[in-house]
Amino acid sequence: MTGYSLAFFAGIVAVQQFSRLPNSAEWLGLAALALLACVRRHYAVLSLSLGLAWACAFGAWRLAQQLPDRYQNTEIEVEGYIASLPQVQEHRTGFDFVVTSAPDAVPEKMRLSWYTPEFELKAGQSWRFQVKLRKPHGRFNPSGFDYEAWLFANHIGATGYVKSKPPPQRIADSASLGRYLAVCRNLIADKIDAALPGSSQLGVIKALTIGTQNAISQQQWQIFRVTGVVHLIVISGSHIGLIAGWFYLATRRIWINLGLLGISPQSAAAPVAWLAALFYAGLAGFSAPTERAVIMLGVALAAIAWQRNPAPTQVLLWALLAVVLADPLAVLSVGFWLSFVAVALLMYVSVGRLARPAYWRDLAVAQWASLLGLAPLLVLFFQQVSLIAPLANWLAVPLIGIVVVPLALLAIALLFVWPAAASILLQVADSVLQGLWWLLQHLAALPLSQLSLASPPWYALPLATIGILLALAPRGFPGRQLSPLLLIPLFFPAIDKPKSGEFGLTLLDVGQGLATVVRTANHVLLFDTGAKYSEFSDMGESVVLPFLRLRGIAKVDALIVSHGDNDHSGGAESVLAELPVERLLSSVPEWAERERAGYCRAGQEWLWDDVRFRMLAPPQPAFNKENDNSCVLQVIAAGQSALLTGDIEQTAEAWLTATYGGELASRVLVAPHHGSKTSSTQAFLDAVKPEWVLIPAGYANRFGFPHRQVLERYRQLPATVMNTAELGAIDIVSSGQSPVAERPRRRRYWHSD
Repeated sequence: MTGYSLAFFAGIVAVQQFSRLPNSAEWLGLAALALLACVRRHYAVLSLSLGLAWACAFGAWRLAQQLPDRYQNTEIEVEGYIASLPQVQEHRTGFDFVVTSAPDAVPEKMRLSWYTPEFELKAGQSWRFQVKLRKPHGRFNPSGFDYEAWLFANHIGATGYVKSKPPPQRIADSASLGRYLAVCRNLIADKIDAALPGSSQLGVIKALTIGTQNAISQQQWQIFRVTGVVHLIVISGSHIGLIAGWFYLATRRIWINLGLLGISPQSAAAPVAWLAALFYAGLAGFSAPTERAVIMLGVALAAIAWQRNPAPTQVLLWALLAVVLADPLAVLSVGFWLSFVAVALLMYVSVGRLARPAYWRDLAVAQWASLLGLAPLLVLFFQQVSLIAPLANWLAVPLIGIVVVPLALLAIALLFVWPAAASILLQVADSVLQGLWWLLQHLAALPLSQLSLASPPWYALPLATIGILLALAPRGFPGRQLSPLLLIPLFFPAIDKPKSGEFGLTLLDVGQGLATVVRTANHVLLFDTGAKYSEFSDMGESVVLPFLRLRGIAKVDALIVSHGDNDHSGGAESVLAELPVERLLSSVPEWAERERAGYCRAGQEWLWDDVRFRMLAPPQPAFNKENDNSCVLQVIAAGQSALLTGDIEQTAEAWLTATYGGELASRVLVAPHHGSKTSSTQAFLDAVKPEWVLIPAGYANRFGFPHRQVLERYRQLPATVMNTAELGAIDIVSSGQSPVAERPRRRRYWHSD
């Protein structure tokens, strides 16, 4: 049975690697394979075929619920309600919207933005909007969050924004459980705000009670990641299990005291515990992790209610099957893998071991097992491992799980009946979190609190798995001493670097902005860092730093902030806070007058590993327009050259052409000003003569970049044009090979064209 179940699971996982779903002929072939396996009684092959078929059918059903092509970038009228707590980011408010009335085939759930709304938006409000929609589309980089996969797994079939004309209208509220839960979550959020005005831990308490993470700052997330306690801050399986455990024990005790013998105490307590967990998941907005946790818990409680005594590993396997049967797309979530592997590790180090129970010792063993056992997955997904996670969790688990969460949830229960008592409980929980925050800050500041590693080779993961199983085996287990050797490929991966005299250039996909990484054999230059959207989000944190970690880069030798526009400089603070930067150059005082910084000026030049770097602009005196004063950098190696131009426009291009003439010739041109109509003049392009033009632009951006006239000029050179909006990040090596785009290389069946 175990083998068949794992074969079914393997089929589910395999489909999520497909670049497209099967066509009719392939469906017939799969059906024939299943039939043949059934006739020949090859049940493992049959299970694999069934897993493939179920995942393909589910994926096709979800794809059919995405925005049809005929509605792409068109305006339509929709009615529905705000399903999530609105997230305010400067002039934009974002929220999930559940549609109750719309034209045929419009997705039932979409993610919308409303720029400068005139109303205070609340979850559960019903509205009539004129919206402009597009298919789900996300940034695509070698390392980082796959936004399209997240939207697909969360049943969001379109994204878009609310039009101001005709004006949005409030409409009569519809009767639905989802809307009532949204209203309830918003009421609770407002009351928490009133009870803890100005508290720095307000966002954490909201995250622990109603599952919203909108108010947690980047600094807090950074500390939580470094100390390895992120799983305690979001509503996860541990929190839902804790709630279910309280209700199970309380109901069981009440049932015993009542003396009702017709139903066993555990059979009565199990459904009550599951319903409590279901309600808690509802408070969290039924996010994918909470739904997964409720399903897993339901399997375990069902085994208890039916008075079965299965092996713990059997219960875990049943839970795994239940989750992927309910939602095959759950395997796209990092949390899915971390949660199941974490539970399996805890079983491995505890089930069948002969030792007297001791809470603190068992907790320390569990944390050690989690640190070592989850390390391969953490390196694979995040290229980071917290070395102080066992100590931080040893302190944080009881404080959050036994003190903060019970107090916060009890306060939520009292908010509507005894507000004064609820406020006191929330303030106590806030004080505990303040103390924990102080401890975590000091732990995060310790040397080597976190280990950053390059992405491991494929063979490192199976070797590390064997090594970890040996390391966590009981004393005296044969081969246990070999475990450190098997971990070497994971913790000491070979890093692919350019050879001396060559450079690699990666134009990252940061939407409507610019971030470029240039690597030589022993040095790294970062040219711009993308935009900052709010105190909770910027491209430095979400795109640039994950890429640098993926490539094993622990230091930036030069950071160039070409000019002051947010879409070029917004992520710089995150980079400076995370990594040592040897030198900072910029054309604006805000950056150039910092410590260890200076102005970029025409004529600056340096040599790294036989690769020449020339700063071509801005000149002195400077131009009148800030865009024209962008730093312009040329990188030259044998057989390869690249020109990075920032946001220069016609005036700067004319000066560069007149000053340098044929010296501007470069094989690769990063398009000036994202391909705007005011740049890429014919004279400038004739001087540069690029073979490849790379355009850093946002998907369907409101500026219309790149402009069609500019694209025509590029093609007439002739030059090959590559746009990050369509292709994701673009990687170039200086050996003369063609650029490699990330989206085609890693395309999956749910990704847009």
